[in-house]
Amino acid sequence: MGFFDALMGRSKPKPANLDDLFAVPPAVLTLQAATDFVPTGVAAVAFRAVEGGAIARAEEEARQLITSDPDTTVRTEEDDFGYTWLVIADANADTVNLVTNLHAVNTALESQGFGPMLLCSTVYFRSSQGVEAALVYLYKRGTFYPFVQAGPQRRDSAVEFNIKAAIGADLKFEADLEKWSPLWGAPGMSDPPRELPAP
Repeated sequence: MGFFDALMGRSKPKPANLDDLFAVPPAVLTLQAATDFVPTGVAAVAFRAVEGGAIARAEEEARQLITSDPDTTVRTEEDDFGYTWLVIADANADTVNLVTNLHAVNTALESQGFGPMLLCSTVYFRSSQGVEAALVYLYKRGTFYPFVQAGPQRRDSAVEFNIKAAIGADLKFEADLEKWSPLWGAPGMSDPPRELPAP
Protein backbone atom coordinates (compact mmCIF):
# COMPACT_ATOMS: atom_id res chain seq x y z
CA MET A 1 0.00 0.00 0.00
CA GLY A 2 1.36 3.41 -0.96
CA PHE A 3 1.77 6.41 1.34
CA PHE A 4 -1.15 8.34 -0.18
CA ASP A 5 -3.40 5.28 -0.01
CA ALA A 6 -2.64 4.99 3.70
CA LEU A 7 -3.15 8.72 4.22
CA MET A 8 -6.53 8.66 2.48
CA GLY A 9 -7.64 5.49 4.24
CA ARG A 10 -7.68 3.44 1.05
CA SER A 11 -6.42 -0.08 0.86
CA LYS A 12 -5.57 -2.29 -2.06
CA PRO A 13 -7.79 -5.34 -2.51
CA LYS A 14 -6.32 -8.56 -1.25
CA PRO A 15 -4.80 -10.57 -4.11
CA ALA A 16 -6.29 -13.91 -5.01
CA ASN A 17 -5.40 -16.93 -2.93
CA LEU A 18 -6.74 -19.81 -5.00
CA ASP A 19 -6.82 -22.05 -1.93
CA ASP A 20 -9.79 -19.94 -0.78
CA LEU A 21 -11.80 -21.95 -3.30
CA PHE A 22 -11.49 -24.98 -1.02
CA ALA A 23 -13.72 -23.19 1.51
CA VAL A 24 -16.62 -23.49 -0.95
CA PRO A 25 -17.71 -27.13 -0.32
CA PRO A 26 -18.33 -26.62 3.44
CA ALA A 27 -20.10 -23.35 2.64
CA VAL A 28 -22.33 -25.21 0.17
CA LEU A 29 -23.42 -27.60 2.92
CA THR A 30 -24.30 -24.61 5.11
CA LEU A 31 -26.19 -23.01 2.22
CA GLN A 32 -28.21 -26.17 1.60
CA ALA A 33 -29.14 -26.35 5.28
CA ALA A 34 -30.25 -22.70 5.36
CA THR A 35 -31.96 -22.35 1.95
CA ASP A 36 -33.56 -24.45 -0.77
CA PHE A 37 -30.67 -23.90 -3.20
CA VAL A 38 -28.82 -27.03 -4.27
CA PRO A 39 -25.73 -27.31 -6.47
CA THR A 40 -26.41 -28.20 -10.10
CA GLY A 41 -23.08 -29.98 -10.52
CA VAL A 42 -21.81 -27.29 -12.88
CA ALA A 43 -19.08 -24.69 -12.42
CA ALA A 44 -17.04 -22.45 -14.73
CA VAL A 45 -13.90 -20.36 -15.07
CA ALA A 46 -14.00 -17.15 -17.12
CA PHE A 47 -10.90 -15.53 -18.57
CA ARG A 48 -9.92 -13.11 -21.31
CA ALA A 49 -8.44 -15.19 -24.08
CA VAL A 50 -5.52 -13.77 -26.04
CA GLU A 51 -3.98 -14.85 -29.30
CA GLY A 52 -0.98 -17.15 -29.10
CA GLY A 53 0.08 -20.66 -28.39
CA ALA A 54 0.98 -20.15 -24.72
CA ILE A 55 -2.57 -19.58 -23.50
CA ALA A 56 -3.84 -22.37 -25.77
CA ARG A 57 -1.32 -24.73 -24.14
CA ALA A 58 -2.34 -23.60 -20.66
CA GLU A 59 -6.02 -24.10 -21.51
CA GLU A 60 -5.29 -27.55 -22.95
CA GLU A 61 -3.28 -28.49 -19.85
CA ALA A 62 -6.24 -27.53 -17.67
CA ARG A 63 -8.63 -29.42 -19.93
CA GLN A 64 -6.50 -32.59 -19.74
CA LEU A 65 -6.40 -32.40 -15.95
CA ILE A 66 -10.17 -32.18 -15.82
CA THR A 67 -11.03 -34.81 -18.42
CA SER A 68 -8.80 -37.38 -16.75
CA ASP A 69 -11.76 -37.83 -14.40
CA PRO A 70 -14.37 -40.02 -16.16
CA ASP A 71 -17.22 -38.36 -14.23
CA THR A 72 -16.28 -34.88 -15.43
CA THR A 73 -16.84 -33.10 -18.72
CA VAL A 74 -15.65 -29.70 -19.88
CA ARG A 75 -16.66 -27.45 -22.75
CA THR A 76 -15.60 -24.02 -23.97
CA GLU A 77 -18.00 -21.13 -24.58
CA GLU A 78 -17.51 -17.50 -25.53
CA ASP A 79 -19.71 -14.76 -24.09
CA ASP A 80 -20.79 -11.46 -25.62
CA PHE A 81 -18.04 -9.56 -23.77
CA GLY A 82 -15.09 -11.43 -25.24
CA TYR A 83 -14.50 -13.79 -22.31
CA THR A 84 -13.85 -17.50 -22.68
CA TRP A 85 -15.59 -19.82 -20.23
CA LEU A 86 -14.49 -23.34 -19.41
CA VAL A 87 -17.71 -24.96 -18.19
CA ILE A 88 -17.14 -28.00 -15.98
CA ALA A 89 -19.87 -30.54 -15.20
CA ASP A 90 -19.61 -33.31 -12.62
CA ALA A 91 -21.87 -36.33 -13.15
CA ASN A 92 -22.25 -36.78 -9.40
CA ALA A 93 -22.79 -33.09 -8.57
CA ASP A 94 -19.73 -33.45 -6.31
CA THR A 95 -18.88 -29.94 -5.14
CA VAL A 96 -15.49 -31.01 -3.80
CA ASN A 97 -14.55 -32.42 -7.20
CA LEU A 98 -15.87 -29.33 -9.00
CA VAL A 99 -13.85 -27.01 -6.79
CA THR A 100 -10.72 -29.14 -7.25
CA ASN A 101 -11.16 -28.78 -11.01
CA LEU A 102 -11.80 -25.02 -10.74
CA HIS A 103 -8.58 -24.75 -8.78
CA ALA A 104 -6.71 -26.78 -11.42
CA VAL A 105 -7.89 -24.52 -14.26
CA ASN A 106 -7.04 -21.31 -12.41
CA THR A 107 -3.65 -22.67 -11.34
CA ALA A 108 -2.79 -23.83 -14.86
CA LEU A 109 -3.55 -20.39 -16.32
CA GLU A 110 -1.86 -18.56 -13.45
CA SER A 111 1.30 -20.68 -13.64
CA GLN A 112 1.68 -19.83 -17.34
CA GLY A 113 1.52 -16.10 -16.54
CA PHE A 114 -2.13 -15.57 -17.47
CA GLY A 115 -3.36 -14.66 -13.99
CA PRO A 116 -4.18 -11.10 -15.15
CA MET A 117 -6.53 -12.59 -17.75
CA LEU A 118 -8.64 -14.45 -15.15
CA LEU A 119 -12.01 -12.86 -14.41
CA CYS A 120 -13.91 -15.16 -12.10
CA SER A 121 -14.86 -18.69 -11.14
CA THR A 122 -18.46 -19.71 -10.52
CA VAL A 123 -20.34 -22.57 -8.88
CA TYR A 124 -24.00 -22.82 -9.87
CA PHE A 125 -27.14 -23.54 -7.84
CA ARG A 126 -30.85 -23.83 -8.46
CA SER A 127 -33.75 -23.45 -6.02
CA SER A 128 -36.77 -25.71 -5.81
CA GLN A 129 -38.65 -22.96 -7.71
CA GLY A 130 -36.08 -23.02 -10.52
CA VAL A 131 -34.34 -19.78 -9.55
CA GLU A 132 -30.74 -19.80 -10.77
CA ALA A 133 -27.83 -18.60 -8.66
CA ALA A 134 -24.06 -18.45 -8.79
CA LEU A 135 -21.42 -18.20 -6.12
CA VAL A 136 -18.79 -16.04 -7.78
CA TYR A 137 -15.09 -15.86 -6.92
CA LEU A 138 -13.44 -12.67 -8.20
CA TYR A 139 -9.87 -13.60 -9.05
CA LYS A 140 -8.39 -10.10 -8.94
CA ARG A 141 -9.92 -9.32 -5.53
CA GLY A 142 -9.79 -12.74 -3.86
CA THR A 143 -13.41 -12.40 -2.71
CA PHE A 144 -16.79 -14.03 -3.23
CA TYR A 145 -20.29 -12.75 -3.89
CA PRO A 146 -23.65 -14.31 -4.79
CA PHE A 147 -25.57 -13.61 -7.96
CA VAL A 148 -29.22 -14.66 -8.23
CA GLN A 149 -30.88 -14.41 -11.63
CA ALA A 150 -34.65 -14.28 -11.17
CA GLY A 151 -35.46 -13.78 -14.85
CA PRO A 152 -34.13 -12.18 -18.04
CA GLN A 153 -31.96 -9.23 -16.96
CA ARG A 154 -33.49 -9.40 -13.47
CA ARG A 155 -31.65 -10.20 -10.28
CA ASP A 156 -33.00 -10.84 -6.79
CA SER A 157 -30.87 -8.78 -4.40
CA ALA A 158 -32.87 -9.87 -1.35
CA VAL A 159 -32.04 -13.53 -1.99
CA GLU A 160 -28.41 -12.58 -2.65
CA PHE A 161 -28.24 -11.00 0.79
CA ASN A 162 -29.91 -14.07 2.30
CA ILE A 163 -27.17 -16.21 0.75
CA LYS A 164 -24.52 -13.89 2.15
CA ALA A 165 -26.16 -14.06 5.57
CA ALA A 166 -26.16 -17.86 5.42
CA ILE A 167 -22.51 -18.35 4.44
CA GLY A 168 -20.87 -15.00 5.16
CA ALA A 169 -18.91 -16.53 8.02
CA ASP A 170 -17.57 -19.30 5.76
CA LEU A 171 -16.19 -17.25 2.85
CA LYS A 172 -14.42 -13.94 2.25
CA PHE A 173 -17.26 -11.88 0.82
CA GLU A 174 -16.72 -8.84 -1.36
CA ALA A 175 -17.45 -5.75 0.76
CA ASP A 176 -17.89 -3.37 -2.19
CA LEU A 177 -21.40 -4.08 -3.47
CA GLU A 178 -20.59 -2.31 -6.73
CA LYS A 179 -18.33 -5.27 -7.50
CA TRP A 180 -21.29 -7.67 -7.29
CA SER A 181 -21.62 -7.64 -11.07
CA PRO A 182 -24.53 -9.47 -12.70
CA LEU A 183 -23.66 -12.51 -14.78
CA TRP A 184 -26.73 -12.56 -17.01
CA GLY A 185 -27.06 -15.99 -18.59
CA ALA A 186 -23.50 -16.95 -17.71
CA PRO A 187 -22.34 -20.07 -19.56
CA GLY A 188 -23.28 -23.12 -17.53
CA MET A 189 -25.81 -21.39 -15.30
CA SER A 190 -28.86 -22.73 -17.14
CA ASP A 191 -27.47 -26.22 -17.63
CA PRO A 192 -29.85 -28.91 -16.32
CA PRO A 193 -28.92 -30.28 -12.90
CA ARG A 194 -26.76 -33.39 -12.86
CA GLU A 195 -28.79 -36.52 -12.25
CA LEU A 196 -27.44 -38.25 -9.20
CA PRO A 197 -26.94 -42.00 -9.49
CA ALA A 198 -29.46 -44.20 -7.69
CA PRO A 199 -28.26 -45.34 -4.24
